[in-house]
Amino acid sequence: MKINVFHVAKLANLPLTEEEKKKFEKQLAETLDYVAQLEEIDTKGVEPTSQVTGLENVTREDVAKPSFSQEEALSNTKSKHNGFFKVKAILEV
Repeated sequence: MKINVFHVAKLANLPLTEEEKKKFEKQLAETLDYVAQLEEIDTKGVEPTSQVTGLENVTREDVAKPSFSQEEALSNTKSKHNGFFKVKAILEV
C-alpha cells in the first residue's frame, strides 16, 4: 500500500525532509499491515469491552494552574489577527 506521507504531513502542518518521508512511509505501512493482521482474527463470541482494568471513574481533582500568556500561545502560529489564531473558515454561510 502506497501512503502519501507528504499529504498527511501537510494536513498536520509538519514540514518533512525526503529522508523523513521515506522513514515515515515505511513506519505507516508497517502499522497498516499490523492492523490488517488484527482484522483477520476471528472474534465471534468475544464479548466487547471498552477497558480491561476493572477500574471505574478514575479521575483527578480539577485544579486551575497557571497557563500560557496570550503572547506565548500565539508565538508559533503562522497566522493571527487581533490577538487570536486566524484559521480558514470551515462552515459555509
